[in-house]
Amino acid sequence: MIVWINGAFGAGKTSTARELIELIPNSALFDPEVIGGALDRLLPPKHLAEVGDFQDLPIWRRLVIDTAAAMLAELGGTLVVPMTLLRQEYRDEIFGGLAARRIPVRHVLLAPAETILRERIAGREVPVDLPDGEIRVRQWSYDHIEPFKAALAAWLTADAYPIDSGSLTPRDTARRIAEAVGSGEVPACDIVQTPEPTAETVAAGVLLFDEQDRVLLVDPTYKAGWEFPGGVVERGEAPARAGMREVAEETGIRLDDVPALLVVDWEPPAPPAFGGLRLLFDGGRLDSETAGHMRLPGPELRAWRFASEAEAAHLLPPVRYERLRRALRARERGRAMYLEGGVPVG
Repeated sequence: MIVWINGAFGAGKTSTARELIELIPNSALFDPEVIGGALDRLLPPKHLAEVGDFQDLPIWRRLVIDTAAAMLAELGGTLVVPMTLLRQEYRDEIFGGLAARRIPVRHVLLAPAETILRERIAGREVPVDLPDGEIRVRQWSYDHIEPFKAALAAWLTADAYPIDSGSLTPRDTARRIAEAVGSGEVPACDIVQTPEPTAETVAAGVLLFDEQDRVLLVDPTYKAGWEFPGGVVERGEAPARAGMREVAEETGIRLDDVPALLVVDWEPPAPPAFGGLRLLFDGGRLDSETAGHMRLPGPELRAWRFASEAEAAHLLPPVRYERLRRALRARERGRAMYLEGGVPVG
């Protein structure tokens, strides 16, 4: 398993983690800061300059998942990870990727009072050989206090086990964590994730509309970006039935009739993704009473909304938006459409 120690910069995560591996048998330390340092040497400076934080790099998030899984495969036992995660979608992506590898994550949050946090940041040592160290270390920590408070108020405590470490030494904090993890007081995070594909897949999405003909979009916890309700078709399962099953699992809405096909889109492989067939079905219009019974949010969905075609253009990734746009035209004409990479063929 993984014990992920979250918290603001300066909360004492790394020092606590070093103490914790002395208290949990067969445990090891993995600091994702190492991945960020490696990317400084691997990626072109121009590419790095386009992001304000290495956490914004998809390659960093993927490498954190892959490295943690590889370390556990090599060492077994428990991996202790001290790392601040303030964006919910990044937390979901990383914890979801670990869940796909059947690695449970116990999420612990160090939350000292702001006054103590500022005192610790002020007393934090800055390496003398680090260029612009005062700005890069101390000011960076100060600048992230407000984002931490915002995350704390919005979502951070939903599945994290909070510890007020303000009056505790790192050893005492580690002891508190070890006791809570050992007793089961810190549960595994309820993050839904399907195993990563190893070949081309068939996925079925269902378009559901409100009384204004806006389409239902969902924000899954298990991958980045807005999407349509739906998912991967399981072995031996009819695609339309798979779409109906996914709608029920994600939203709680049970469709009485098999939805009509709108588009078949072949998504070409773009490594590391394998691509495959993507089908969109017309689930029909939901009345206000049915829409009001949607089960949201939950383990699978972070958020949902009905969106017009113009609004969807700003929410969906380009490939998904093109698929939606073609599906809406097919719905208007009453004739299914075949696409390759979102472009009609034939």
